[in-house]
Amino acid sequence: MNLSKHFQSDDRAVSPVIGVILMVAITVILAAVIGTFVLGLGDSVQQSANAGVSVDQSSGPTVTITINSMGDGTDRVEYSIDQGSTWTTVGSSVGASASTSSVSSGDLVSIRAIGSGDTQNASIRTYTVK
Repeated sequence: MNLSKHFQSDDRAVSPVIGVILMVAITVILAAVIGTFVLGLGDSVQQSANAGVSVDQSSGPTVTITINSMGDGTDRVEYSIDQGSTWTTVGSSVGASASTSSVSSGDLVSIRAIGSGDTQNASIRTYTVK
């Protein structure tokens, strides 16, 4: 009786198959990453303009809007009163402020940050006058 035949198994093919599958998967992932950089697909994503503003209503119907910070690509900050179509510029730098006394209680003051002259990517926040 030949004992060497009983202890041998034919499981050697499993390891090369798994190795080939892993190498193909790694190649596909690397090709996708390199293709993304080469074709520049990440460059076409636009970011919304953003700015940090504070709205102060110290006395009566006067509202003061002050720019505290401006994000990258933000050109200016504007405001509109009670969903009007006329937008007034607050400013284009940190510390700029604008005051308006043409508001009354319950009016809605909309504030937007404009980037590169593009109102489509504007970030809009609202403040209700008390």
